[in-house]
Amino acid sequence: MSEQTRNFSLIGHSGAGKTALSEAMLFDMGVVNRIGRISDGTTTSDYDSGEIERQISLKVSLLNGDWQGSHLNVLDTPGYADFISETKAALRVSDAAVAVVDSVTGIEIGTERTWNFAAEYGLPRVIFINKMDRAEADADQVLELARERFGRQVVPLQMAVNPGEGFNQVIDLVAMKAYTYQDGEASEADIPTELQDEAQAAYEQLVESIAETDEELMEKYFSEGELSNEELVEGLRKAILQQELFPTFYGDAFNNVGVDRLLDALVQFAPAPIEAPGLKFQDGEEEVALDGRAPAPLAALVFKTLAEQHVGELCLLRLFAGSIKPGDEVANPDKRSTERIGQIFHLCGNKRTEVDGAEAGDIVALVKLKNTHTTDTLCAKGGSLQLPGIEFPEPLLRVAIHAREQGGEDKMATGLSQLHEEDPSFLMQYDGEIRQSILHTQGELHLETLVNRLKERFGVEIDMESPRIPYRETIRGNADAQYRHKKQSGGRGQFGEVQLRIGPKARGEGFEFLNEVVGGNIPSNFIPAIEKGIVETLVEGPVAGYQVIDVAATVYDGKHHPVDSDEVSFKLAGSHAFKDAFLKAKPILLEPIYHLEITVPEEFMGDVMGDLSSRRGRISGMDADGHFQVIHAEAPLAEIDRYATTLRSMTQGKGFHAQKFDRYEDVPGDIMAKVVEAAQKDDEKEAA
Repeated sequence: MSEQTRNFSLIGHSGAGKTALSEAMLFDMGVVNRIGRISDGTTTSDYDSGEIERQISLKVSLLNGDWQGSHLNVLDTPGYADFISETKAALRVSDAAVAVVDSVTGIEIGTERTWNFAAEYGLPRVIFINKMDRAEADADQVLELARERFGRQVVPLQMAVNPGEGFNQVIDLVAMKAYTYQDGEASEADIPTELQDEAQAAYEQLVESIAETDEELMEKYFSEGELSNEELVEGLRKAILQQELFPTFYGDAFNNVGVDRLLDALVQFAPAPIEAPGLKFQDGEEEVALDGRAPAPLAALVFKTLAEQHVGELCLLRLFAGSIKPGDEVANPDKRSTERIGQIFHLCGNKRTEVDGAEAGDIVALVKLKNTHTTDTLCAKGGSLQLPGIEFPEPLLRVAIHAREQGGEDKMATGLSQLHEEDPSFLMQYDGEIRQSILHTQGELHLETLVNRLKERFGVEIDMESPRIPYRETIRGNADAQYRHKKQSGGRGQFGEVQLRIGPKARGEGFEFLNEVVGGNIPSNFIPAIEKGIVETLVEGPVAGYQVIDVAATVYDGKHHPVDSDEVSFKLAGSHAFKDAFLKAKPILLEPIYHLEITVPEEFMGDVMGDLSSRRGRISGMDADGHFQVIHAEAPLAEIDRYATTLRSMTQGKGFHAQKFDRYEDVPGDIMAKVVEAAQKDDEKEAA
């Protein structure tokens, strides 16, 4: 593993300037000779047609270049909430994260979410306060807001000299030098006299913050009143690696101000792969400490799958240990298969550079793997190590889809299956209960993106509608019923009589079948047929055709014929008797209730709570989380169709939520009547 490799993700809210920063980094590293612009569609990372059209990142982009003798792998992540799974994937293979913050809008919800994801992975974090050339830029205010949200560990390594229009100067508090920028080029000078006192005060505060993270440094600082530059730098690096300090920088990516200083800091302070967290993984019950060097056995994680025209699938992977070269045979324990390594590429956006091998710490792309996709592990042939995958957020939007052209369902299913290999954050399933194909996505834009990819790549156009609600049927009361099935059509007939009673069971207990027949009125060999007839009836209930749950059925008597009775007769008799009893036992409908966890800024609390009330929602609690409030609530699935879209609209894009099925609950009588009526109309249409 090269000690000169740095792997980091650019994270933050949409519009903070991550892509602009990545472009300036590439320019400074000499990878591009001109800084691309999002407005022109010329950036290296946002090369997809959808990204160019919308002027936002839709996926993680891998970029790389060299700086000060180190090789930097930069993962530019989307900031839009619908693509948060891309950010989680990038952070999973990063060794550090750079949170890009807008100098005017400050710490937004997307920044906070991705910061917390980075914390979950134990990554050192750096803050880059961007767009300092804005007229409303306030360095002190944003710094204080960052400290409020992320803790007092946030420490500035710079002073922004002239924030606002014309911003072009920072003071490096470690080197105690001033840097002035013109056309992206920095010139170093002594700190201006009028700023020396302020800079010295900031420097002393920085030294104190560093000393507090180390007992030896603390002792020396208090005894001698100062630290050497070497001690300062080493103490700072150690504190950053241990996540005890989060260094903060100022800049303007669009005009390439301060980007070189950030690159310097990442080389100096960010961990090399061998120093990074996450080198311990579970192998079955055993914790395995990976040896992050090339001679060690291979351990690599595929974090992204791309479909490139004329190339086929590209698997992006991070090597945590070991090495690979073309021709190697490796194991994929997730798929219980082997793969032969073909071409290996370094990626920079959509530009590929073939390399003759990769070592621990590298992030590369492989082509033409047979069975390997996102979240899979590659390890040494014969090995069984499985690295922890990527936990994608639960999809928030569900729509029913069908192919627009007749006979296009198979093409649609094939296309979505291939897209799922690239993007596991959406789910596609056919729900036999409601007889619809349901697509689950992270939001409206995610849905739109998938629909466009289906059309462009597979020639499939789809229509969408609201999914049916998977109601349940059950009963409140007890009832008896008797049914005789008798049929005579010449020769041997059919005969079976069943007497049964039904009653409710506690929610979640399911169906119970009991046999209390005595005296041989129904021969024992026919009892299973009765149960089968009832079980088949449970699939489409008597009230509105929804699944029946939490009912006990007891067969206690009946009659048989020594010649005409058979299993079919008792199966039909059992089914009809159950239906008759069910309709007499105070039948009700149940609806799925979802638990919601809604995170919003305080100023939107009233609107969100009022909206929840209109959706038959119930609030169960609230927690404060800095500037944000977390609302715990529950609401029927029927009332939260496309709630993610509504919430974002209501909160100006600053709110988000998670939802999870909790239980089934009684449907109010007026709503039940409407559901039953709609079901009857659907039956009539199908019969016509």
